Amino acid sequence: MQLTAVFEQTDDGWYVAWIEEVPGAITQGATLDEARDNLQDALTLVIEARRELAAQEAQGRAVVREPFVLAA
Repeated sequence: MQLTAVFEQTDDGWYVAWIEEVPGAITQGATLDEARDNLQDALTLVIEARRELAAQEAQGRAVVREPFVLAA
């Protein structure tokens, strides 16, 4: 599965970047390459934060957690 990265150049020349399918995965960069690199970090942080929040919410409950691979 591929995600969609969107890059928008601002009036001051910077790039705002986000992942269409993942709310909260947004960043910026002075160049398009920097925005791409920052977007990798932003997506990683969003996923890590969601995992931590999900683990807290599941604490004390009878849940099954397992790896899941999304097929293309």
